[in-house]
Amino acid sequence: MSLRSPVLDEFRSNKTRKWELRDIYGYIVEFSGDQHGSRFIQQKLETATSEEKQLVFEEIVPANILQLVQDVFGNYVIQKLFEHGTQMQKTLLANTMEGHILHLSLQMYGCRVVQKAIEYIPPDQQATFVRELDGHVLKCVRDANGNHVIQKLIERVSPDKLGFVSSFRGSVHELSTHAYGCRVLQRCLEHLPEEFARPLLEELHDYTNNLMQDQFGNYVIQFVLDHGQPHDRTQVIAKLRGQMLQMARHKFASNVCEKALICADAESRHVLIEELMMPKQDGTNPVMTMMKDQFANYVLQRALQVAEGEQREALIGMVRPQLMNMRKYSSAYNKHLSSIEKLLDKTPTQSGEPTIIRPEVILSARTPSTL
Repeated sequence: MSLRSPVLDEFRSNKTRKWELRDIYGYIVEFSGDQHGSRFIQQKLETATSEEKQLVFEEIVPANILQLVQDVFGNYVIQKLFEHGTQMQKTLLANTMEGHILHLSLQMYGCRVVQKAIEYIPPDQQATFVRELDGHVLKCVRDANGNHVIQKLIERVSPDKLGFVSSFRGSVHELSTHAYGCRVLQRCLEHLPEEFARPLLEELHDYTNNLMQDQFGNYVIQFVLDHGQPHDRTQVIAKLRGQMLQMARHKFASNVCEKALICADAESRHVLIEELMMPKQDGTNPVMTMMKDQFANYVLQRALQVAEGEQREALIGMVRPQLMNMRKYSSAYNKHLSSIEKLLDKTPTQSGEPTIIRPEVILSARTPSTL
């Protein structure tokens, strides 16, 4: 480990002196790589004069840029230069990074600077970054660092420059079931115009049944329910019909069932809840089953929240006697039953809408429903 300069030593030890940027000229790179020095430069850059910023810039670019971009503390200084530098400085910073975008995107600290650069550079430089990743996009998507760069490109770059989106076709199932790929796919559905997103959505619909039961795919299906076009939402809900109880009892699909109950139109919601109330041919009582189940009980709680009018009264009429029965003979499900019992006493608001309890209260003991 290299020795600190006397200037940095004094900076770290002398807490009474009022330091300014001019006091550390000639040592900017060293300070940038030091935890306390980096924080000092970041704070000063926010209010620095044009001359001060230029002096900092000149010590870093071009010789030391790649070193600092990949440094645990230095990367924050480069990010601040993108935020507060002149447009010319931002352009020159990005120019120095060009030719290294793939490597930086896959690097823990470099990926943060690449993302920041994408936010502040002009479209022609954004397009240059995209071209450098051509042929490596899926590698980036699957990478813990690189996926964030791909997400940022999708959010910030004009869709007609994102040729790599076409490479996702044929890989929608693979992306949806990947820890990072599912996030990238959600950004595509969120930010891309219909003409670019539609082929991905159509492919997605082919795998809805499988994806709603996947630990990552269920988030993508929830996203479609939350943000998709009405006809996409309808297609997902159609896949749930006839298997609501089965899916409600599934660790991951139960999240989709809840989201469907929240996002469905009134008619579809009524049909889904009706299915949960209907006794099965084998005599199974779905309400009793759901009350006992570690995942389905949350779907039942959601149904109690969103059901309306006579259907809500009928559902309460089915739940209450079962609840009393289970209270009398069982202590195994007390936590779940307590939550359900509270919902029975909730009354619709004056607007006619059911009172909605915050998801974090209801779902406190289960996997989060969003990613």
